[in-house]
Amino acid sequence: SNYDCETTEKAIKILKELKTPFVVNQIRYNLFDRTIEENGLKEYAAKNGCGLVAFSPLAQGLLTERYLRGIPSDSRIKSDGRFLKEEQITKEYVELIKSLDEIALSRSQTLAQLALSWILKDNDIASVIIGASSPEQIAENARAAFAAPLTDDELKAIEDCLNKKDA
Repeated sequence: SNYDCETTEKAIKILKELKTPFVVNQIRYNLFDRTIEENGLKEYAAKNGCGLVAFSPLAQGLLTERYLRGIPSDSRIKSDGRFLKEEQITKEYVELIKSLDEIALSRSQTLAQLALSWILKDNDIASVIIGASSPEQIAENARAAFAAPLTDDELKAIEDCLNKKDA
């Protein structure tokens, strides 16, 4: 779990010597955290038959409609601020989330479904740990598996939104 590319390479080498397959690496991956693309892990895993299981696909709830109108009193931020802090919900993030939500709505999806569709777009991710906290969230998120694939135009629109955040 959480092996970067270099560590994954070392682990695979050791396990091959032991004639034991390296099956899967659990790693954080979402629209806002694309470290596995930047450090080469995603590409390396695909080339070497190592599965990747993404956790935190909804960025602790940022990639849902949950924070579009403020911070709810029953949110994780209010009850457990270890992973997502109130100061992270900036005006810029809310605007970005709204832009992504518009793309989702144009596809007849929720923002969460769009975020999951994006993760699963190229088959390099074996599975996703959704971290749902209710049966309704599980049902909503599962519908992403039945959505039409993201088009090149939709992928470009998503990247354009994310690039505005980084500018």
